Amino acid sequence: MTPFTILGFLLLAAEGESGGMSRILYYLDYPGFEAWKFFNLFLFVALMVFALKKFNLSDAFRTCGESIKAELEKARNERDAALAKLKEVEERIAGLDGQISSIKDKSKAEATAERKRIAQTTQEEISKLSAQAQREIENAAKAARSELRRFTAQESVRLAEELIKREIKPEDDARLMAENIQEMGATR
Repeated sequence: MTPFTILGFLLLAAEGESGGMSRILYYLDYPGFEAWKFFNLFLFVALMVFALKKFNLSDAFRTCGESIKAELEKARNERDAALAKLKEVEERIAGLDGQISSIKDKSKAEATAERKRIAQTTQEEISKLSAQAQREIENAAKAARSELRRFTAQESVRLAEELIKREIKPEDDARLMAENIQEMGATR
């Protein structure tokens, strides 16, 4: 049954009563309950139903709805992936404090070990240099003693020559030569 049919029945029923038409018109124009609003609504709904059937808009709406669902699903998947990535990054950030402290501890341990190694190497170098210096001092002392012996020997010879030149006279020289010649002849 259409609204026009219902309106017609109402009009017919109202004619039978006295003053019924005015009463119907009063109810049709009652403030907040105007009939023209219902008529506009009915006309709009009828046109929408006609347009949906005529232009096959339901398939278009269905296709549009499916694409929106697909996009929503894609957005949901991207959001889930982003949340997973965010969680991973947060875990890595939370782990950074531990990594930083372990790196600090490791670097302190390495620095301590390096200090000990350098101290040991330095001590070994000091020992080597001390031993080398001791050897050089001993070699220098030997060389100085040797030089002193040579110098002493040269000076002794020089002093002996001077002494001999001063003390030996030509007759002593002749006598010594004669003695040396006799000794050479006797030993042969």
